[in-house]
Amino acid sequence: MQNCLNDFRMTLGGKSYAPLMLGGMGVNISNDNLVLAVEKLGGMAHLSDALLMDVSDRQFGTNYSAQKTRCYKSLIGNPDKSDMKFDLAHVEQATKRYIEDVMSRASGNGLVLLNCMEKLTMNDSLATLKTRLNAALDAGIGGITLSAGLHLSSFKLMADNKRFHDAMLGTIVSSSRALNLFLRKAAAVGRMPDYIVVEGPLAGGHLGFGPDWAEHKLENIVTDVKNFLAEKNLDIPVVAAGGIFTGGDAVRFVRDIGAAGVQVATRFTIAKECAIPDPVKQIYLNANPEDVEVNMFSPTGYPMRMLKSSPAITSEIRPACETYGYILNHGECSYVKEWYARQGDASLPHGKCCICSHMRNYKLWTCGTTVSRLKETTVRLPDGTWHLPSAEDIFNDYMFSTGDDVRVSKPE
Repeated sequence: MQNCLNDFRMTLGGKSYAPLMLGGMGVNISNDNLVLAVEKLGGMAHLSDALLMDVSDRQFGTNYSAQKTRCYKSLIGNPDKSDMKFDLAHVEQATKRYIEDVMSRASGNGLVLLNCMEKLTMNDSLATLKTRLNAALDAGIGGITLSAGLHLSSFKLMADNKRFHDAMLGTIVSSSRALNLFLRKAAAVGRMPDYIVVEGPLAGGHLGFGPDWAEHKLENIVTDVKNFLAEKNLDIPVVAAGGIFTGGDAVRFVRDIGAAGVQVATRFTIAKECAIPDPVKQIYLNANPEDVEVNMFSPTGYPMRMLKSSPAITSEIRPACETYGYILNHGECSYVKEWYARQGDASLPHGKCCICSHMRNYKLWTCGTTVSRLKETTVRLPDGTWHLPSAEDIFNDYMFSTGDDVRVSKPE
């Protein structure tokens, strides 16, 4: 008899969960509706804290972005954004409002987590990161996963928070070397992570690898990380992430390789509850393998997997740092630098995109390597479009399918 993922459980903080974790997709792609749908079913699900001031404006009618724009209007047209600062009180308010709203609607069956990216430097990396982390804890988030960077200071930034030892805290790594660096800093504040997400090279969005990403395999990295933890006598659950498309894939990582669970995202991009606009979901469903590329268009310096047809790749828009500016670092962003240089010389190559604006407007179509298989999970409707499955459909397929089978979602 073949195992299904539902035969296994993952324990965090003394509580048992389905060993299925929804990855944190920004900006607000893994939104409140999607996260709460997975949490209700007993899974673990990530919100994203990317651009939460803008998310708050759209969801609750606040005007943080407008206030920031008015404050720094004089910098429009100036390539030097050094003087642009985020109002830390607004960052705190937006974070707490968003998370408190989600947590007030959580069922308690699963676990709501926040994906916190270190690469959101926000022109004052330590101050803004400290504000975001502690505001999330104060708002009652179930746990925080540290991503997009080594986060060597993050535990220290939270150490004085009353929930520092109560909330579940984890980190995303792509190698045991990166994990070793993180654990050294964690040991200095007397707090080990509650879980570790090992993300391989087939994941969507930003990748924790260089140009040699294709030479790495998730199975090998998970095994290496588990061996490293065993050598250190550390019993920390390891979650495998990246390219896990079926319930059978998930079972192989849990049963055969020893992962405590799996993190998935690509399958959920087409869920009814996902915030990606429905027309874009149809583009994902129609994608073929040759439509996917790993490029260096992100100004973060990380390679990024996305659909080649993403509008962000060819679009050149004025940097909107006065409104957004979430990846400014000491007043600089590689897209800002390139854009102003091109105003003086249009022949210069176009090699970066305005990630804040395009992700905010759902025009940066990041995806996992399995995006071309999404059409296997549903049916085409008479009008030529694809039926969009519910989050529950996708969750249950992962939990109850066996082998390489996929339970095809169909209209009721």
